[in-house]
Amino acid sequence: MDLSQLNPAGRQVIQSYGDGGFRINGARHEGSVLVFPDATESWAIGAAGDLSIESLVQVVAATPKVEILVVGTGARMFAVPPVVRRHFRSVGITFEVMDTGAACRTYNVLMGDDRRVAAALIAV
Repeated sequence: MDLSQLNPAGRQVIQSYGDGGFRINGARHEGSVLVFPDATESWAIGAAGDLSIESLVQVVAATPKVEILVVGTGARMFAVPPVVRRHFRSVGITFEVMDTGAACRTYNVLMGDDRRVAAALIAV
């Protein structure tokens, strides 16, 4: 799906998703990704059932500190284990879960508002 919009200077914008990956700032990323306003990293998660505190350690360690983590769980929303939600609450990060398409759009809006946001996106 195409999400084309203006690209704020120096910011990672998710332009499209599907076919097993993402187009971010003109570059194709195969598989799941972690997206921060200034960088995109491969993420070794294939399914929402694989989500854990350990799989998201880069988000907690990010500098500057992430305020909001938007998690895209694939084609459908998936309930994340309560222990993961509690962990993020305990470290002061708002944790929002939705399907990957909605997560891509939400990340772009929050990033465009200059929020300290990250997205953990499972490829569809």
